[in-house]
Amino acid sequence: MNYDWTPLRKALATSRAQRVSVPLWWRDDDAITATRALDHLTDLSRRTGIPVHLAIIPAHVDPALPDLLDPDYMLPIVHGWAHTDHSRPDEKKNEFLTVRAHSVQETRLAMEKLTGLFGPRLRRMFVPPWNRINPAVTAALAGQGYQCLSTFGARHAASLSGLSLVNTHVDPIWWNGTRDLLDPDALITRAATHIEARAQGLADADEPFGLLTHHLVHSPAIWAFAEAFLTEMQTGGASRWTMENKV
Repeated sequence: MNYDWTPLRKALATSRAQRVSVPLWWRDDDAITATRALDHLTDLSRRTGIPVHLAIIPAHVDPALPDLLDPDYMLPIVHGWAHTDHSRPDEKKNEFLTVRAHSVQETRLAMEKLTGLFGPRLRRMFVPPWNRINPAVTAALAGQGYQCLSTFGARHAASLSGLSLVNTHVDPIWWNGTRDLLDPDALITRAATHIEARAQGLADADEPFGLLTHHLVHSPAIWAFAEAFLTEMQTGGASRWTMENKV
């Protein structure tokens, strides 16, 4: 499929002209075990040269998963505990936004379990399911060994409660509609608008720009857009970012 990359190319050109770097990173949610979709994700990561911060659900993870991941391209991070919705009827879906007695114990168990499986390969990033988290839970994470918190949307500060904040900004899935690819023009415009705002000093220019995917539910159109987007970003001057780099 052909996409009109003009807005994104202009935004990236503005960034280059203003000497504002665009660090690019990739987060993919909901991994549990090896699947054909995970193989596809790995292949795409290798082709584009962008490693995937793979958000793994600790309560359900296959103990064999660490031996099945390419350590150069699949970077494990923590995705909640069980990805269970605890929302009340008047709330949006969440695992860690609704106040619960055992939330902090679950984030601790999540870190312990994935550290036990992955050891030093684990990036100490916490990704709350549905990208929602209660401030009280956030405040406990650094003391449990987490170094970074990632949700969705432009961050409003570089750090919070002792954690670096590194969010994602573009999600190609139309969750409230067909659950297939969102309108590509809208996705490109969204990315371009944010990158332009960074270059103009209207958004945090130090935050890595994040692509969010969910390999288990991708259609061919979503796979194709993700690959084209990552390629276009790098062609336009975006650089690869992983959590080991200074935020």
